[in-house]
Amino acid sequence: MRRVTDDELQHLIEDATFDYTMGDGDAALAKLSRATAAAPDSFAAWHAAAEIHFGLRRFDDALVAAEQAHRLRPDDLFINTTLSRVWMEKGDKARAEHFGAQAKIANWKDQLKNPDARQDTL
Repeated sequence: MRRVTDDELQHLIEDATFDYTMGDGDAALAKLSRATAAAPDSFAAWHAAAEIHFGLRRFDDALVAAEQAHRLRPDDLFINTTLSRVWMEKGDKARAEHFGAQAKIANWKDQLKNPDARQDTL
């Protein structure tokens, strides 16, 4: 598959998200499959795929996509949260707690880097 531009990739992800919100999970996953095939290093595409699989209760597929996203950004708050949720659904509380803790650490790091943003939320 040819490499897509950043704009094309973003458009595919947004279209897939829209499809999912409109109830067409299969169309959403087809678009995300194209996105991840064309841009295998796209964190956003893998994370979106993980979330949509999760929403469809396809936890094994959600885990595969989430692990790809995690490989790309292991310190990301959101992917660690996603992995925690997936592992909880799969019944592995220890792994769920591990990724939940990683998400908390990522959140603390973000707060330390940008303390002004935290003030805005108080």
